[in-house]
Amino acid sequence: MAAEVHLALRERGATLAVAESLTGGLLSAALVDVPGASATYRGGVTAYATGLKAELLGVDEGLLAVHGPVHPVVARQMAEGVRRLLGATYGLATTGVAGPQEQDGRPVGTVHIGLSGPDGAVTDSLHLSGARERIRQETVDAALRLMLDRVAR
Repeated sequence: MAAEVHLALRERGATLAVAESLTGGLLSAALVDVPGASATYRGGVTAYATGLKAELLGVDEGLLAVHGPVHPVVARQMAEGVRRLLGATYGLATTGVAGPQEQDGRPVGTVHIGLSGPDGAVTDSLHLSGARERIRQETVDAALRLMLDRVAR
């Protein structure tokens, strides 16, 4: 699916940057595994610590203080922030709880994906199950699907 994302971006002369929390670099790894990725992939920020989401990506500190890092608006702001920071056409972001324990009252498997582009921003919220590795991989797959659906329009 990452190859399809790159093809769709290339056809539009567009680029992508990612901001990752829950996936911890897996999304970036999937994207750079594709030969020729440098033509469309600008780079990524792994903002695992909550404070970095505000410091690097411009996520609203008040939002983080009230709702924590696992929130759909946080995902959207992460996507907008990485898009701006890395000068990409699109920004794609992941945040959530991979487990094994809940975080800030959010159950394991709670995932939010943010996507920002020239036509605005959207979020997708998921409730996944399974082991930590499965949740993280399914999040990567869902993020790539969201990106592909948006770019292929």
